[in-house]
Amino acid sequence: MNLKGRSFLTLKDFTPEEITYLIDLAADLKAKKKQGITGNSLKGKNIALIFEKPSTRTRCSFTIGCIDEGGHPEYLGKDDIQLGYKESIEDTARVLGRMFDGIEFRGFKQEHAEMLAKYSGVPVWNGLTDDYHPTQILADCLTLKEQFGQLKGLKLVYVGDGRNNMANSLMIGATKLGIHFTNIAPKSLWPKEELIKLCEGYAKESGSKIEITDDLNAVEGADAIYTDVWCSMGEEDKAAERIALLQPYQVNKEMFAKTKKDSTIFLHCLPAVKGKEVTEDLFEQFADIIFDEAENRMHTIKAVMVATLGEQ
Repeated sequence: MNLKGRSFLTLKDFTPEEITYLIDLAADLKAKKKQGITGNSLKGKNIALIFEKPSTRTRCSFTIGCIDEGGHPEYLGKDDIQLGYKESIEDTARVLGRMFDGIEFRGFKQEHAEMLAKYSGVPVWNGLTDDYHPTQILADCLTLKEQFGQLKGLKLVYVGDGRNNMANSLMIGATKLGIHFTNIAPKSLWPKEELIKLCEGYAKESGSKIEITDDLNAVEGADAIYTDVWCSMGEEDKAAERIALLQPYQVNKEMFAKTKKDSTIFLHCLPAVKGKEVTEDLFEQFADIIFDEAENRMHTIKAVMVATLGEQ
C-alpha cells in the first residue's frame, strides 16, 4: 500500500484498509525491534517535532521511532519557535518544509496542523490537537488486536468527557474498523452532532454500531472500557465543575461488574489522575495492558513515519 507523501492529521482522511495497514506495519516493526532489528527507511531524513503542548509519550515515540529508522529528529518547543506569533503559520511552514522532510505538530488548533500540511509541502503528522489524537487510536487498536486477536465486532466503551479529542478520535477509528462504539457521558459533554452523523456513515459501511448515552448500564458486554482525564490541557480552570459532573462516571470495580463479562479490559491514553476518572486499584489491575498501550504509541508512530516518508 502506498501512503508516500501523505499527511496524518485525522483518521477521517484514511480508509479502513489504510488504517489496518498502519496497524499491521506497526505490529511488524514492533516484532523486529523486540529482536533487535531496526531499519534505515528514514536515513538522511530530518524531522521537525513541534510541541506547543508538552508530552511524554508523543515526544519519546517520535524521537525514538525516527532514530530507530535512521532519521534525525529536531525538537522545537513553544519557546523555540514562534508559530503564528512572530511569523505567520504559512511562512513558518514554508521555511520548515525547505529544511525538513517531515513535521510533527502537537498543539491546540487542528487548523494549525492543516495549515502546516498545506504550506510546507512535506508530510505533517498530528501528535495531538484539541480536536483529534489519531496516533493514539492506532496504538489503542494495536493493543486491542494483541489482546483479542481481532478488531471487527469488538465492543469498545468510552466513559467520561465524551466530546474531547480522545472520544472524537476513538469514535472515528472504531466506526471505520467495524468496532462497536459506545460513548457514555453526561449530555452536556456529548460529541458534536455533525461528527456523530459522519461516524454513523462509517459505521454503516463497516457494520459497527454507535451508541451515545448517559446510562452507565450501557457498559454491558464491553470488551474494553476506556477513559481519559476529565480536564484536557488548557481546561484546568474547569476542574471543580468537571469533577462534580463526572464523579458518577468514574471507572471502578462497580462499573466493571456491570459489563457481566470476565474478559473486559481497561485502557487509558495516560497520564491518569488516579482516584478521579479511574480508581487506583482498577488501574493497577490492568497496568500491564495500559503500559503496552503506551509502548505501542512508539511502534504505531514509527509505522506512520515509515509509511508516509520512509524508503521501504
